[in-house]
Amino acid sequence: MTENVSVITLFVLSGFNETKNYQAYIFALTLLCYCFILLVNVAVIVTVILDRNLHEPMYILLCTFCMNGLYGTTGFYPKFLWDLLSPVHVISYSGCLIQALVMYLFACSDLSILAIMAYDRYVAICRPLQYNSIMSKQRVILLVCFSWLTPFCIMAVNIFLTSRLKLCSPYIARLFCVNWIIVKLACFPADTLVNNIVAYITILIYFFHGLFIAWSYMYLIKTCVHSKENRAKFMQTCVPHLISLITFIVTMLVDIMHIRYGSKDLPQTFQNFIAIEFLLISPIMNPVIYGFKLSKIRNRILSVITVHIK
Repeated sequence: MTENVSVITLFVLSGFNETKNYQAYIFALTLLCYCFILLVNVAVIVTVILDRNLHEPMYILLCTFCMNGLYGTTGFYPKFLWDLLSPVHVISYSGCLIQALVMYLFACSDLSILAIMAYDRYVAICRPLQYNSIMSKQRVILLVCFSWLTPFCIMAVNIFLTSRLKLCSPYIARLFCVNWIIVKLACFPADTLVNNIVAYITILIYFFHGLFIAWSYMYLIKTCVHSKENRAKFMQTCVPHLISLITFIVTMLVDIMHIRYGSKDLPQTFQNFIAIEFLLISPIMNPVIYGFKLSKIRNRILSVITVHIK
């Protein structure tokens, strides 16, 4: 068994088996979705960068959010589109680990950014007089760095622990590489004990991120109930954040529960949709929701479009 491990230099993505009869349609639809994701996210990023009036903490965090969306989807869509045109659906061992790192880093950074955005809204509404001193540009930059570097370190540890495992199968029943799926290919389940412990610690860390967000919104709602002005602020700036948060949490919980406890009897097509929904729904919804709901961004984008039409 150990001898077979050394020959696993490629993984076969068997999740593509159910797409053979519809690859042309899926390719066209996926390309359209990816182009739209690029368009709306780049539009928000460029708008925030070029307009000095938008160089405020909330918009800087939104820009970071969209950058992270581009990063995560770039780790999936180009390879996915290539595989749809290819007769074989394989990925190298090192490429698979890198893709798994990118996917997890994207998801964890998203939650970290959402937590910072919740804190930003809490300070803006509950402690408005201290907002500029608490959410200074320097502190926002540090928080943004934290939202990327901390998940990177945590997920790098998870991937490193996976890289030391001896694997007995090259088949991944997914459209892309997922760390826990690779772990389950281990020849000796006892070797995955440390992986399990670190994985549950990781889940616990980001569960506390979720608790922090819930705590922030409890205070926000408590503050906004008795003030018409604060209610208006909440509806304008917090509702988009809440929609993004709920979308992200629901898609990630469904995916995590399916990876860890899901039934293999589910149709492969349904499993594929569960796997990619967090790479489809959030990157499209987030910039669209913020772009339409936040008046400064909406007005700026519309003014640029109007100028170019004229």
